Amino acid sequence: MPKKITVVISQAQGKNPAKRHLEEELAATLLFDPDVDMSIVPHLYDLTADHTGMLFLKSVPGDMVICSWMFPRAARWVLDRNGVKGHEGVSLLKPAAADDEEEEEEPAPEPDRSNALGGLNLPKRRIYCLDLRDQSDAKVYLEEIQRIAKDCTVQTVDLQSWISGQPKGEQLQRYLNPPVNRLNQEPLPATPAAALLEEPTRRRWYPVIDYSRCTNCMECIDFCLFGVYGIDSVDRILVEQQDNCKKGCPACSRVCPENAIIFPEHKTAAIAGAEGGSVSGLKIDLSKLFGAPTALEMAVLERDTELVADGRDAVGATVGLPRRQTEKPRTHDKLDDLMDSLDNLSL
Repeated sequence: MPKKITVVISQAQGKNPAKRHLEEELAATLLFDPDVDMSIVPHLYDLTADHTGMLFLKSVPGDMVICSWMFPRAARWVLDRNGVKGHEGVSLLKPAAADDEEEEEEPAPEPDRSNALGGLNLPKRRIYCLDLRDQSDAKVYLEEIQRIAKDCTVQTVDLQSWISGQPKGEQLQRYLNPPVNRLNQEPLPATPAAALLEEPTRRRWYPVIDYSRCTNCMECIDFCLFGVYGIDSVDRILVEQQDNCKKGCPACSRVCPENAIIFPEHKTAAIAGAEGGSVSGLKIDLSKLFGAPTALEMAVLERDTELVADGRDAVGATVGLPRRQTEKPRTHDKLDDLMDSLDNLSL
């Protein structure tokens, strides 16, 4: 059987014409690429565990490229929590803004991940996650996919085997009998992609844990009062009741000491899954110089707002404060040095 790589385009939420055009341009080219099996699924973050799209993703046995409208780290761990696991594939793509920088910044030192849980039982395959927000030119993504395809080989199998998970009867029928294109009344391509887009989704909001950073400190389960988090059979923290999460509330992410909790749709890049890093390892939030609330204070406020909206009493800073606030002595850091230097200026 021919060896191909699977490329999956995860559609954007909403109907932004520029985003739809990029998706269609990618799909139209990849559909005729002999080295690629191309499929389209709804937005990754909105797929439920038993959605036909997620069942299809679980069925892919080999290397895979995911093109989605979210940070690669967020996409990778959304897939992981749904059982779509693999080693991280390294992409050579960079955000468009990175090409405009005239001077190279000193890279931030790599954080210590020795205590992180890491991925468990990863199969021998790679998953490449490409952020469709990085570039507007489809050619850039197509060239990167071609580069990846040359480096990867995967033995295709009958997708009806559904390696992980068992499809419902109506889901299997949508796969076997693709729907008709409403524009020209012709059958859509005989791939799972056609059926996947017919099954409705709704916008969702829940935390995703990056286990390559998570140290199992349990501060999130102590802080969250809505029953979102739980413990698995090996005493590892997990998102157990994701639909208990309050839409728009990222409080648990703010209190995570390792920035291991991701909300892919949050407007703040660090919370949405950006890799992080800063010039010389120093990240300065200028709002703190003018009395803005700290991340912990903001998290407490966000949690109290949701408690009151739920008909419960606000608890303030009396419940679930991160243990690192009381167990670790405060050290004089670079921000303190900056403040001291400002105080010493003769203005």
